[in-house]
Amino acid sequence: MDGPPEVPGIGRPPETRRESYVKLVWIAMWLAFLGSPVADLLRGDHGPVGTVLGWLGLVAFAGCYVGLVLRQTGRPTEPVVVRGCLTVLAVFAIALPLTLGDEWLVLFVYVSVACGAVLPLKWTRTAILTTTAALIATGLLLGADPQYWLLIPTLLGGFSMIGVRELVRTTRELREARAQVAQLAANEERLRLARDLHDLLGHSLSLITLKSELAGRMLPDHPGKAAGQVADIEKVSRQALVDVREAVTGYRRPRLAAELGGAQAALAAAGIAAEVPADVPDLPGTAEATLAWTLREAVTNVVRHSGARHCTVTVTRRETLGGPVVELSVEDDGAGPSGAPPGNGLNGLAERLAAVGGTLETGTAPARGFRLVARVPAASVGSAA
Repeated sequence: MDGPPEVPGIGRPPETRRESYVKLVWIAMWLAFLGSPVADLLRGDHGPVGTVLGWLGLVAFAGCYVGLVLRQTGRPTEPVVVRGCLTVLAVFAIALPLTLGDEWLVLFVYVSVACGAVLPLKWTRTAILTTTAALIATGLLLGADPQYWLLIPTLLGGFSMIGVRELVRTTRELREARAQVAQLAANEERLRLARDLHDLLGHSLSLITLKSELAGRMLPDHPGKAAGQVADIEKVSRQALVDVREAVTGYRRPRLAAELGGAQAALAAAGIAAEVPADVPDLPGTAEATLAWTLREAVTNVVRHSGARHCTVTVTRRETLGGPVVELSVEDDGAGPSGAPPGNGLNGLAERLAAVGGTLETGTAPARGFRLVARVPAASVGSAA
C-alpha cells in the first residue's frame, strides 16, 4: 500500500501545535456520534456480561479509530499496520451491531471516514462503497428499519474526508512551495552579492597585485618611483574598501516589498488573517529601509503579544502641508495597548524614523486592538540610524 502523496523531492513538514489541536477537536466531534451505542450500553439491556463486552468493544473500536486517523494524518504509518487497523474496525463494525442491535450501525460511518482518511486515493472510493454495502447487508440481517442504516452519513463522511485530505495536502504543498521560493530568492541574492564583489574587487585586486610587483622591482634602484606605486596601491585599496562597504550596505538594507511578503507569511503561520498590499510607492533607499524595519517590528509585536485574529497593513502616499509622505499603518484586532510606557522596540523605531524626518504614532485602533502608523517624507532628508 502506498502512503499519502507527497511533493517530489520535498519532505513533509512537521505538524504544528495548532494543527494538532485542530485535529484533536475534529476527532472529538466525530466521536460524539458514538452517543447511540453509549446510550444503549447505559440502559443495561444486554445483561452484565454483554454490557462489559460491549464497553470493551466500543473502547477498542474508538481507540483503534483515533490511533489510526491521528497517526496517519500526522505521519504515514506502515501499510501493514493500516490494513490491520482497518480490518479490526470492519470486524467490530459488523460484529457489534449483530450482537448488540441496530443502534451500533453508526460504527460503519467511522469505518468509511477511516478509509477516506488513510487509504490511497485509488482505493478510497471502492473501500467507501464496500463499507456502505456491508452496512446495508448488516442492516438487512438485523431486520432494522432502513432509516437506521445511516447510508448518507456513511457515504458523505467517507467522501468528504477525501476532500479534506486533498485540501490538507494542497495546503502543505503551497507552504513548501513558499519556503522554496524564499530559499531561491535568498540564493539569488547571495549570487548577486558574489557577482558584485567579484566585479568590484577583481580589477582592484589585480591592479594592487601588479603595482605591488612593480614596486618590488623598483625598490632597490628607484625608491622614489616605488613610493609612488605604493601610494597608488593605497588609493586603489581605499576605493575598493569603499565599494565593498557600499555593496554590503545595499545587500543588508531591508526592502519594503520583501518585508510585506515576510509579514504575510509570518501572520499566516501564526493563524492571523492578513490584509497586505501588493504594491508599494517608490521611496528613497533610507526611507524604504526605515519603513521596512518598522513593519518587521510591528508584525513581530502582533504575532507575539496581540492575540489578534486579523491584521491589516496599508502603505499609502499622502499629501500634507509639510510635503508628500508615505504612511505605513499596521492595525490588529487584538488586546490593544497595555497602558505601559513604550518598550525599547517602539522607542528604537521612533528614533529610526526621526533620523529620516519621519514620525511614529501608536494607540488604540478605531474598532478594537492596536494601531501603529509610521510616516516618512517621500524625499529622504537623512540617513537611517
